[in-house]
Amino acid sequence: MQRTALYTKHLESGAKMVDFAGWEMPIHYGSQLQEHHIVRTDAGMFDVSHMTVLDLEGPSAKVYLLHLLANNVEKLKEHGKALYSCMLNDAGNVIDDLIVYHFSDTTYRIVVNAATREKDIAWMQQQIAPFDATLTERDDLSMIAVQGPTARERVLGMLPESHTEVASKLGVFYGDYLGDWFIARTGYTGEDGFEIIIPHAQAPEAWDALLAAGVKPIGLGARDTLRLEAGMNLYGTDMDETTSPLVSGLGWTIGWKPESRNFIGRAALEAQKAAGVPQKFVGLVLEGKGVLRSHMKVVCAAGEGETTSGTFSPTLGVAIALARIPAACGDTCEVDIRGKLHPAKVVKPVFARNGKSVLN
Repeated sequence: MQRTALYTKHLESGAKMVDFAGWEMPIHYGSQLQEHHIVRTDAGMFDVSHMTVLDLEGPSAKVYLLHLLANNVEKLKEHGKALYSCMLNDAGNVIDDLIVYHFSDTTYRIVVNAATREKDIAWMQQQIAPFDATLTERDDLSMIAVQGPTARERVLGMLPESHTEVASKLGVFYGDYLGDWFIARTGYTGEDGFEIIIPHAQAPEAWDALLAAGVKPIGLGARDTLRLEAGMNLYGTDMDETTSPLVSGLGWTIGWKPESRNFIGRAALEAQKAAGVPQKFVGLVLEGKGVLRSHMKVVCAAGEGETTSGTFSPTLGVAIALARIPAACGDTCEVDIRGKLHPAKVVKPVFARNGKSVLN
């Protein structure tokens, strides 16, 4: 079992540790529900050092990414601008989702998921062979995500004065280097905030400084309910190597233009699109009492589908889920909970952002 550089800090804060993708990580520090509300109303921090950071450099770095990723890195014109993309196999299905930061056409930083680290790196190294570029895993770095309506001001208050000006000017979905730190205005909660990537040796001191600034530690349990409320996909649950972006609510991440860009999986996606995408990815809101979980059967007039993620939403006070259902389904359905069908509304797959419901 692997441990992050912040392991002892979690124990000091009373964390309950669990196995997550081979890492011993905090699931909560006493109350998952309370931690969820802290991020929606104030500021919380997550140890996400299990994520994989990769640096890409070389004359052909951009051309390599144009081939590797479904989204189009040509969109990245400004220093530090970030792009969310899926990385597909030849069948057009999702190997992983990731974020890539652009610093020049020869220099990028990529962050991929923890559970997919080995297969991601193997695939990326296999694909890079014809290109004049080098991919380097940065296993010397930790990552702390600070999220919530007061997150930015609390982080800016604890940063060294030399870093504050750059960090304060970061736009949404931008990142930049602050000496040997890297700070990005990105996250996985539907709240504003920063993700901070720093050398392992500096992580405990940064964690303590954030604690002193009033930021509370938050476990991976609340991170999951927060991302689900925000309608953010979880790899391995909402999409995987058996599903395409077109049936996973991620069609918006496909860079179709220019037609001449032959990214991996393009031909398969075009064939699926031409044949008619059989399913759609939606949000569900349970009408009555009960809790929605993953892999529950969904029934509507057009056929059957399945929930991919589900939880009781602390922000909304109702059960919610993400689901893959027949494309012809309307705005109502039923969910099979322990053998009994319960009515649910079909909604856009985003439930809350910036601490508030986005449901009509």
